[in-house]
Amino acid sequence: MSDLPRTPSPRRIAYDVLSAVRESDAYANLLLPVRLERSGLSSADAALATELTYGTLRMRGYYDAVIRIAAHREIDQIEPAVRDLLRLGAHQLLSMRVPSHAAVNETVTVAAQAIGRDRVGFVNGVLRGIARTKPEKWRERVLADAGSRDEAIAELGSHPVWIVRALRQALTAERRPRTDVEAELEALLEADNTAPRVNLVALPGGPGVPDGAEPDPYSPYGFTMPGDPFRLVRDSGGWVRVQDEGSQLAALALVAARPVRAGERWLDLCAGPGGKAAVLGAEALRGGARLVANEIVPARAGLVRNAVTPLGDAVEVVEGDGRGIPAEHAGQFDRVLLDAPCTGLGALRRRPESRWRKQPRDVAELERLQASLIDAAVEALRPGGILAYVTCSPHLGETRIAVAEALKRHPGVLEELPTQEILQGAVKQPLDLAGDPAQVQLWPHRHNTDAMFIALLRKA
Repeated sequence: MSDLPRTPSPRRIAYDVLSAVRESDAYANLLLPVRLERSGLSSADAALATELTYGTLRMRGYYDAVIRIAAHREIDQIEPAVRDLLRLGAHQLLSMRVPSHAAVNETVTVAAQAIGRDRVGFVNGVLRGIARTKPEKWRERVLADAGSRDEAIAELGSHPVWIVRALRQALTAERRPRTDVEAELEALLEADNTAPRVNLVALPGGPGVPDGAEPDPYSPYGFTMPGDPFRLVRDSGGWVRVQDEGSQLAALALVAARPVRAGERWLDLCAGPGGKAAVLGAEALRGGARLVANEIVPARAGLVRNAVTPLGDAVEVVEGDGRGIPAEHAGQFDRVLLDAPCTGLGALRRRPESRWRKQPRDVAELERLQASLIDAAVEALRPGGILAYVTCSPHLGETRIAVAEALKRHPGVLEELPTQEILQGAVKQPLDLAGDPAQVQLWPHRHNTDAMFIALLRKA
């Protein structure tokens, strides 16, 4: 990746972040704020760089289809750095109110700085070709050029085909009466491509939701805030955190499964980076319970410690592989939260680059890990203890099938609880839920949350 120029432009910053995402699997949500802070850009230019970066990452699949047609060659036949620039230019031409000449000329300037003048002519020619056709006509051309219906849906909705099929299967499994699954799928893809607002949580037992906030519709502790929400987080002493409403509901479902008794022991088996552990720890502190938060990765364990700082002795953070419960902890916990490692297909609106990194083979590997972690969680529970199995993915292999297989592996030991009824009793207004009453599937297009899956199970 090229060094930043002395006075970087928003487009140069966006290009460099796109390059880092491609070259070193960087996370845009971690790298971009650092680049912006170092750049000294005005707030308006920083906002432009943010839109250029995330918009390009979200709609990469669609822009690749447009570039393929405009360049008269397959996308993988174009040099990766040139692809990044063409995608950046396509986003300005097709999805932003940037004059065509400015979008082309400014992107060509970045190309000259970043990849050398010998390839500038190709970038200029392709972008001018895109600019000659109106955005709505490009959608028609992409649709006509697609090889199949699923490919057309995937390209127009900017998701890999295998993810489109997995999302359709998950929507179909809900068996909603009189529901057009294809219309829902289109709405879901659109929601994944819409930048969400920064959602916050005021940990229970703290100062509470601040004045001037807009409360979340479901979580009693969630809200959004006008202005700079991160300043509120910094000034809160740890009592206010950034957290999606769906993640809050996943933690609250475990708390609401039955009344909390003083002296209970809880376990967060895969606690990093600590958002759900903070909510659980705050609820444990209020109810006289104690939480053990386990995390295998030391750096993420550090994030958990930071997240639970205001809760004092109510939370103990430990480091270890959740698949191996120490003998002294077997059968010792009244509640276990297993927020299992997963594909993250439920959070594509927040981490748009992840959709291009995941492959179908990743699901099988994760399913084996999830099964091992469920078995460990069952071992950790006391008789009568409750497990909340949670994933930030709607993929059936990571959700409904994972639960069904767990019930088969533990016959007479695990039983399902009415998760939908329990969660409905903990939220401020009813959730629109469907499918198996023992399971909850949240959706970005329906609930404006990440696509969290929640299943409550009891050890008999």
